[in-house]
Amino acid sequence: MVLREDRHGAADHGHRITAAIACHVARAGGTVDELTQLLLHPDHEGGRHSRHIALRSGQARALDYIRRVWTSASAAVASTRVLESRQQAHEVLAALRDRIETTPWRGERGRTALRVLRAHLNFAEIAGGPLHHASERQTAEEAGVSRTTLRVVYETVLKPRGWLRRLRVGHGREGSTWYLGDGSAYRAGVSASLSRFRTTQYPPDPALEEWPTPETRAAADIDSTVIGRLMGHDAFAHHGLGSSALVIIGALHARPAQTIGELVGSASVSRATAYRTLRRLAGHGLVHHSGETWSLAPRALEGFSTSLPDAVPRPTAHPAQGWDAVAQQYDTTGVAARRKALHAAERAAYREALERLAEHRSKAMVIVRDGRPVLVPAPRPDEIPSAWHAPGGRVLDPITGRAAPDWRIATDGRLILITPADQRSYDELAAAHAEALSEWESVA
Repeated sequence: MVLREDRHGAADHGHRITAAIACHVARAGGTVDELTQLLLHPDHEGGRHSRHIALRSGQARALDYIRRVWTSASAAVASTRVLESRQQAHEVLAALRDRIETTPWRGERGRTALRVLRAHLNFAEIAGGPLHHASERQTAEEAGVSRTTLRVVYETVLKPRGWLRRLRVGHGREGSTWYLGDGSAYRAGVSASLSRFRTTQYPPDPALEEWPTPETRAAADIDSTVIGRLMGHDAFAHHGLGSSALVIIGALHARPAQTIGELVGSASVSRATAYRTLRRLAGHGLVHHSGETWSLAPRALEGFSTSLPDAVPRPTAHPAQGWDAVAQQYDTTGVAARRKALHAAERAAYREALERLAEHRSKAMVIVRDGRPVLVPAPRPDEIPSAWHAPGGRVLDPITGRAAPDWRIATDGRLILITPADQRSYDELAAAHAEALSEWESVA
């Protein structure tokens, strides 16, 4: 059995090679004319895809394709830097982590965006550089949010502000390809948004849905590593402690003994949110205050409270016995497990659909019998009954009872080959099978 050429895969591979060549030319200071001359040269192997487009669709179409690839490559080169060693990659990620920790993430959507960005930073650290692969389901599980919330913060916060760029959409078993940015669009967008919405009833940052105050305009100071370790737990789900508790814990871990005013700036929360969240954490014995300053209780990062000798416990306090106990009190136990189970079911259904598409299967038919819908899968034209299978991959002729000399069964047990060297299309094979089946039914 000779496999046919995968045209879609070959085109995708050719496009990647063309894009890589365009990036190299752009990084070397070349021009689009030099790229065009290089790709259309008959002796250049890397330009085979462009020359194939010119041969199939015309010279104008090929030139337009090269210009589009050049535009994308120029933008990618302008917004990225060459990492010549793993040490440089770690330095870039460390600088990015510092910028994330000092950027104000205001509002509930901003704090959710911080969790998602921290999840991508985890993947980038594992990959060893800003370029990494991650699916939406994988990121949602890491950040402890739903896929709907994930997509909202992608489109309204992280992508517009230059924190994330999706280079390639995932397909099949491969996740999407992402590149971590430095949030350079954030500072450019702040001044524009302030001047645009200064005299209206809308907040200056409509994506985060919050008005900044003089306190929250200051640089933040949080420990995102702690946030990245805790955010996937059920205790910090939407109806649990939430993202505000995460940023306050991260701020207190980065710098203990802060006043409410200092927390408003370091954690980028409003004063009301700071008071409300601190009361909630104090109710579990996870924070304590001495005078006007607040600090994390010992072993608070493990979810265990420890009463200090000079601390007076509140009558309504419920000391925590671990993050699982906190999640149980908020009735959020099992949220992460149910999310993973849902994602596993979605992955299985998606892969099954891909397999059906690969097999050229048609959609199943649903009939109603006794008031109950019954799913009837539609057979492929090249499927044959098991009684027609003969040893050695041959097809048993139901008329003569002997193996047909010109028919074979492929390794998948379905596709019928006229001869071992047959190169007919799927439609031609289906038509041949339908004709043979019609002859058999007329004889029978």
